Amino acid sequence: MNRNDWWRGGVIYQVYPRSFFDSNGDGVGDLLGVVEKIDYIASLNVDAIWLSPFFTSPMKDFGYDVSDYRGVDPLFGTLEDFKQVIAAAHARGIRILIDQVLNHSSDQHAWFKESRSSRDNPKADWYVWADAKDDGTVPNNWLSVFGGPAWTWDSRRKQYYLHNFLSSQPDLNFHCEAVQQQLLEDMEFWLQLGVDGFRLDAANFYFHDRELRNNPPNHEIREGSIGVRVDNPYAFQQHIHDKTQPENLGFLRRIRQLLERYPGSATVAEIGCDNSLRTMASYTGGRDALHMAYSFDLLTEQCSPEFLRRTIDSVERELADGWPCWSIGNHDVVRVMSRWALGEPDHMRGRLFMAMLLSMRGSICLYQGEELGLDEADLSFEQLVDPYGIRFWPEFKGRDGCRTPMPWHDQDRHGGFSREQPWLPLADRHLPLSVAAQEPNPDSMLNIYRRFVAWRQDQPMLTDGSMHTLHHDEALLVYERRLDDEAWVCLFNLGDSARHFDLGTPVQALDAPSASAVFDGQRVHLPANGFGFARRLA
Repeated sequence: MNRNDWWRGGVIYQVYPRSFFDSNGDGVGDLLGVVEKIDYIASLNVDAIWLSPFFTSPMKDFGYDVSDYRGVDPLFGTLEDFKQVIAAAHARGIRILIDQVLNHSSDQHAWFKESRSSRDNPKADWYVWADAKDDGTVPNNWLSVFGGPAWTWDSRRKQYYLHNFLSSQPDLNFHCEAVQQQLLEDMEFWLQLGVDGFRLDAANFYFHDRELRNNPPNHEIREGSIGVRVDNPYAFQQHIHDKTQPENLGFLRRIRQLLERYPGSATVAEIGCDNSLRTMASYTGGRDALHMAYSFDLLTEQCSPEFLRRTIDSVERELADGWPCWSIGNHDVVRVMSRWALGEPDHMRGRLFMAMLLSMRGSICLYQGEELGLDEADLSFEQLVDPYGIRFWPEFKGRDGCRTPMPWHDQDRHGGFSREQPWLPLADRHLPLSVAAQEPNPDSMLNIYRRFVAWRQDQPMLTDGSMHTLHHDEALLVYERRLDDEAWVCLFNLGDSARHFDLGTPVQALDAPSASAVFDGQRVHLPANGFGFARRLA
């Protein structure tokens, strides 16, 4: 626990507590469930755990609507339970990052209740309030990510309040110094308890344009970089006034100043905007703002070698001295085994995704269940609980399919997740992929993940080396990693047939876990969904 720059190249395992393990039999995962399964997490050889929200909340957005920034929701346990999580993780050399949902609170937070009570109370300007237009309509054309106007009328103040997400998630007003100071104090509360940093939800949303100017239309509507679908009107605008404002960087620097007082702590920010890579560069460059950031660029349905190369090249070009954090799955998007399957989920293809992700320059986020090869669960409308999916059904089924419970035992009721009916049903086809079913098989996805993460951690080339792409075609992606005088070639065949490739110089194969490439001099043979790594000899 003494390497303060652990996050540079570190592997972070995202735990969605509600679906990880239920220790008390109420059908919902909890903090003591994380403690009970901490040795499993340690067996993955990861550096840190990112815990999705466990704060006090009415759960309208499953914890991303916070009503007490220093409280643990009874659904997940107590503050003492959380202290056990920290102690158990630290005893195994694992760091703990927790979500910070700073852009908005719940409408049940005491701050909002006071703010909405009048126009002259002490917290009157803690949220974004605006008068109606003369005809009573909303102040401007800003839209909510979850559909419809980003404004809701409040009869107490006779004003509208801003919400970039659900109407029950009012946006805090970061133009108010007292708000910034309060949130920094709340973050320090958790640092003093021993957390090692934060994942910052919607980190570019904090500030809004003071003049509330309308967003211009987006004339090139496409699948958005924040995971917004083209059937969502949010995609119809260029979001240049409602988020990613220049003032945002100043607050992020204040966060960094806070963390500098706690050596070894780190931040990873979620960036969702039309120019996400440029924003990532701004937010992580110069080493005086955030430590690292990730965008939704690899969380879309696109996975062609051309797209992957363009994304990698853009990151390398735009970030300069900034630091990326790569992920191909999380609690907000369709699981990668379905999203990039190009047909039925194929575990050979899953291993290919693993090897590609874990050999990229930057830090890595793995979402719980990826190491098992879980695909997206198929739920009926009646089984949905996600308000996003319910709103846009049937074209969009929401986020429930990637949030179903972890399968621990294939022979146990509810997959060993809980003794009672889980909050979301566990997919039957996930049972053969359970931890217990994969443990005894050395060639299972789980055990290959373990070996590959451990191999990555032992290779300075992968954690510290530079990266640039060499080649792509309709099936192949080839890039090079360099450190000092050594160079590695990393090759991935995303196609459904074998390929040969000439590297131009002699190479020596590296013994990477589960690699299937065969090297012969300067030529390499890659089976379908195959990958390999080799050291250049000249």
